[in-house]
Amino acid sequence: MKKVLITGADGFIGSHLTEELVKQGNKVKAFAYYNSFNSWGWLDTLPKEIMNEVEVFTGDIRDPNGVKEAMKGMDDVYHLAALIAIPFSYHSPDTYVDTNIKGTLNVLQAARELNTSRVLVTSTSEVYGTAQYVPIDERHPYQGQSPYSATKIGADRLAESFYRSFDMPITIVRPFNTYGPRQSARAVIPTIITQLLAGKEEIELGSLTPTRDFNFVKDTANGFLEIAKAENTIGEEINIATQDEISIGQLAEELIRQINPNAKIVTDDQRLRPENSEVNRLLGSNEKIRALTNWAPKYTFEQGLAETIDFFKHNLDKYKTDIYNI
Repeated sequence: MKKVLITGADGFIGSHLTEELVKQGNKVKAFAYYNSFNSWGWLDTLPKEIMNEVEVFTGDIRDPNGVKEAMKGMDDVYHLAALIAIPFSYHSPDTYVDTNIKGTLNVLQAARELNTSRVLVTSTSEVYGTAQYVPIDERHPYQGQSPYSATKIGADRLAESFYRSFDMPITIVRPFNTYGPRQSARAVIPTIITQLLAGKEEIELGSLTPTRDFNFVKDTANGFLEIAKAENTIGEEINIATQDEISIGQLAEELIRQINPNAKIVTDDQRLRPENSEVNRLLGSNEKIRALTNWAPKYTFEQGLAETIDFFKHNLDKYKTDIYNI
């Protein structure tokens, strides 16, 4: 049994990771974003038997004192807390620098001072930008095609510098596009599903031609766990990817076929990224994670979509389907 801290535990991937770490017998502390509503995000929806085993620490990843206090006595730290919405980063880039870069620095500084045994820093496939070759392996160049991706590149390089400068046990974990239950409606799969389940005949989307490599969230969470178990992953940057791709248009047509075949796709200009900011192709290589760990995807895309659709059918009231969530 390990004592583990998860920053961003109240979020989409973080809540799934919290659940799985508890099931595996770890002593889990969940770092959730402080708010006056006393909301713990998606942690509030987890089964009581899971939450009875979780210590919740509310704070702000931008606050170095709170981060260090939360990390005291922890063996492993899974750092997921971040701002991730790309459209919001266009008009509020300062908050992305403060949260994604400074927040990561706070975790790294505290880990150095506290001699934390393992630190997993969460990256994103967006750091690669549009694929210059496929499948995208960990040697692919970085491209800051949005303020969001630029701040994640900065956070990754800070993590690398702490590994190289201070010999710290850091791994950069880079999931490709994760989807599944509890995801925000700002992401494309929930955007399509929630509009369809709400009975809309016209499904508003941005560009349909970009391709993405979609990970089911339980496979992503399992990737973190397998990486943390392996000593040979320290100092590495590791993709979590299916090594398969689908275009947004093909994805939308498949979901329409499953949920409401009478619906059609319409372009909503406000959902289009600036031309040079759109990432046109993401197809990740998973050769490195397979070589270094025991990870392999357990869910097919069809299985993941079915579980995701079922979740939204029972939780549609939690989503505002009539507005564009950036």
